[in-house]
This record gives sequence, C-alpha cells and structure tokens, in this order.
Amino acid sequence: MTNLLYDSLFACHQGNEAPFLQLDDGQVVSYDAFLKRAAQIAHVLQDSGVSPGDRIVVQAPKLTDTIALYAASVRVGAVYVPLNTAYTLAELDYFVSDAQPAMIVCDSNDEADITILAARSCAKLLTLGGDTPSLSHEADAQPCVFETVDRVPDDLAALLYTSGTTGRSKGAMLSHQNLLSNAQTLVELWGITSTDHLIHALPVFHTHGLFVAMNTSLLAGAKVRLMEKFDIGAILEELPHSTLLMGVPTFYTRLLADEGFTKKVTGSMRLFISGSAPLLAETHLAFEARTGHRILERYGMTETNMNTSNPYDGERRAGTVGIALPGTEVIVANPETGEPLPQGEVGMIEVRGPNVFKGYWQMPEKTTEELRENGFFITGDLGQFSEDGYLSIVGRSKDLIITGGYNVYPKEIEDVLNDIDGVLESAVFGIPDTDFGEAIIAALVAEPAAQLDIEQIAGIIRDKLSRFKHPRRYELVPELPRNTMGKIQKNVLREQQHAHKEPLQAVP
Repeated sequence: MTNLLYDSLFACHQGNEAPFLQLDDGQVVSYDAFLKRAAQIAHVLQDSGVSPGDRIVVQAPKLTDTIALYAASVRVGAVYVPLNTAYTLAELDYFVSDAQPAMIVCDSNDEADITILAARSCAKLLTLGGDTPSLSHEADAQPCVFETVDRVPDDLAALLYTSGTTGRSKGAMLSHQNLLSNAQTLVELWGITSTDHLIHALPVFHTHGLFVAMNTSLLAGAKVRLMEKFDIGAILEELPHSTLLMGVPTFYTRLLADEGFTKKVTGSMRLFISGSAPLLAETHLAFEARTGHRILERYGMTETNMNTSNPYDGERRAGTVGIALPGTEVIVANPETGEPLPQGEVGMIEVRGPNVFKGYWQMPEKTTEELRENGFFITGDLGQFSEDGYLSIVGRSKDLIITGGYNVYPKEIEDVLNDIDGVLESAVFGIPDTDFGEAIIAALVAEPAAQLDIEQIAGIIRDKLSRFKHPRRYELVPELPRNTMGKIQKNVLREQQHAHKEPLQAVP
C-alpha cells in the first residue's frame, strides 16, 4: 500500500536541496530540510497517541512548522482540521466539540484559554509560535526519518468547516484523492513548474491558501515566498523576483491603490490569480491597464476545491469564472430536479468530479440534501453559462456573504444582535465593496421606547465574533421590509444601501 497524498506532494522531494520556503526574516528552507522537519513532527504526533483517522485541530500562526504539521498529519494518516486564527474561544468551542480531535495545536499565546477546551474533549494540547512552542520543542529531539502510514485514496485527509444554511458550520470531509486530483489539474492548467516563485500572502487555514497555493507548489516543486500576512511593501519588494501571485480581490484593489505598483515592478510575473470572492470588472480592467496583466479568476469552494477557471492560454473574461476544469463536470440546473438548463438560463450550479468532497462530518441528513445520488453537489450558487461555456455567478440561493475571501452567514451575526437589550430584530446582508468584495451591513429595529447605542452594540459584536464578521455599518430603521409572506426582503435593504451617499467606514 501507499499514502497517495504524501507520496505525491512530499515524498517525491526527498533529497531535493532546492529552496521551498523563504520566510519574512530571509531564512530559506529547502525541500529536503522541510521533509526532515515534517518527519520529526510526525514522531511527535504518533508518540502523542494520534492514530490514522484521528482529527488534529490546528489554530496556529503561519509558520514553517505549521506547514510541516500539515505534511506530518498526512504522513501519520490523520485528518487535518485547520481553523481560522480569528475565531473566538466561543466559536472554537463548537469546532472542537464537533470534530472531537485527538490533538489541538494552537498559538502559545492562546494556550491558557484553550487548555479547558482540550481537557473537555480529552485532546492533547500543543503550541506553535511565541517563545515556548511545545510542538516545536518536542520535535527538535525526534529523528528526521519516519515510516509513512498507509492510506488509500478514499481515506480522509482533511476536515474543513464551512458555513451552513442554518448558520451552523459544517465539516466538509476531503479525501486524499479529492485534494490530489485538484492539485494535479491546476498545475497542468496554470502551467506551474519548479521554476515558479509564488508569493504566498494568504492564510493557511482554508482551501485557497493551503490546498490551492501550497498543494500546487508542492506538486510542481515551486519556490514559495511565505509571508505572515498581506503587506503592500513586502509584496512590492518581492514582485520583481517572482512569477505567481494567488490572492483575493482585496489584494488587487490595494495594490492598485499604491503608486509603487507599476508595470515595471510586475515585469517578471507570469500569472496573477484571484478567487474566494467576486472580482469586480472595474478592478479587472484597471489592473490590466496598469500592468498589462489580465487577472485569472477561478471558482471554487470548501466542499469541492476548484471547479472552474478562466484559461491560462485564451480569453480571461471579466465578470466570469471561466470554464469547467478538465475532469470536472459543472452544470447549471433546475434546483428542484437537477436537470441541466439551456445555456443563458440562470439556475443552480452543480458540480461532479474527483474533487467533490465525501460529505459533511456527522451530518448525514445534510449530506443527503446537498449531494445528489448521481454524484452532483448542489453548490447553492446561482449561475449561467454563455454560449461558449464561460460560467458567470449571478447570486447565491443561500444568504451567504463573502467578504475579504471569508464566508460569513448573516444568521450568526443576527443571533448576537437580536440578543442585545433594546434590539427588536435585525437583518444582516452584504453589498458590493471594491476592497472586500462584499461589505457587511446590519439593519436594526429598536424595541418600543428603546434607544440603541451603536458604539455599544459594535463593542458587543467585537467581543463575541471574529473581526471579519463585524458589520461595516449599522443602520437604524423603523421596520424591516417584508413581502406578503412576511419574509424579510434583503434585496430592498441592499437597494437602499446602494443609494446611500456616505462612503463605507469602519465601525468604531
């Protein structure tokens, strides 16, 4: 037997002294050195009692050891569960309770708070980052060789949490075959090779930063400039020495806003890729006018990785997410029957292929609802095909907001708002935003005779929810618009916001 994902992404680089990761401090880690570090961490996992199929929850800083932990998890046959580093303790409690991990790895600065969660779930707790990273220290004393655990292609490699229709996050089960097949397709389609230098300024806790950027780089043997976060100065410094940048629309709008971002700076670049949120056509055109490069926009999601892409060779059409990836079937269907609709008609986007996940963790009913018997996954996104096969996403049937590349479900915010004294009801929705793709707006109705304090409400939200879930504006309204069935008409609220004359400002 073999371990499909480890053999394809990692083991093939044994003895490879070519640079893999270049860090913010200038340190360069070779592929071979990285593999040795992953082996040391694999020993720590195994010695800690992690067995094949066990979950490892990771809410840790973006470090070499964090990437090596991913490799080690695959090597020991565990299921890697990365979590957004912005999640609060209350949010983390849900994920830990649901995943029931054998191990939790967190930032050393959060160890005291997370110790209680780890004890409650009987999970081993280790830390990364800071002055006393226990996982790193334990790994230092371990051998640099490790016997890889056998895994079959259908075994789980990762569990990624995504927003659900009820506001409850769902764990998407991704197999070795799911992740590898998508990486192989993207490397071929985008022409990624060992001569590429990728600027990696994305987080490594979701599909885009971990499974698109890292997996394709590993498969191709590319060099990765691993940045802790998106920083304009660092990006501009690195561009003349790089060939690839994968980002969210916010990256590109902020680059365009800097006078130092010029055609000369991008002279060595081969490809700019955008995803995780809609890229406005005006950004597309402004970027091409400034640099001569046309951004390649693609479409994916947690449950499927990537589904479509504008072509590398061919027309990259603004306002579309391109055509179906080779080996992946994408249809626009009647939401009720699943029958494909004629080109040009708007319907539900459904996807089938080796990239499509195995189902939702411990949610068989939800899996049955969203995975048809014929293998098509119902994405919840509405789209239409052009005559020549380009897909445009026209909306979402689920009321999901995508802001800065993050998924935000309005109900989670509304539940917090509605519990605040003086708030009768609320409606949270997204509106187009040049910087973030969408901005979160909250409309509030006060209880009779109540006086709502926006700063106080914003403070409560800050304490209870991650920063990317914070509304950019709060609007006090006498009532929420409803249709004849009593359903809140968020489209009306959006239209009212479009007419709002004041620019969006961060809430204090």
